[in-house]
Amino acid sequence: MGTFSIWHWLVVLLIVVMVFGTKKLKNLGSDLGGAVKGFKDGMKDAQADAAADAPAAKVTQEIKSDQTTIDVEAKQKS
Repeated sequence: MGTFSIWHWLVVLLIVVMVFGTKKLKNLGSDLGGAVKGFKDGMKDAQADAAADAPAAKVTQEIKSDQTTIDVEAKQKS
């Protein structure tokens, strides 16, 4: 027992190609690649949306009449 040799894998590959055909395997590979690419693009979009949705604080400053106290208030950007 143990791992299979290269000849075992070549025989398995030959049988798979004979059963499914090269065109079907090519289509399966391109569909799988497209799905992976779509998943990666979706993850990038989700991260960009999360970064855009993060609230940025807007700081306003109000100086009182006695000129010694500064009142600062942070508001959420809407």
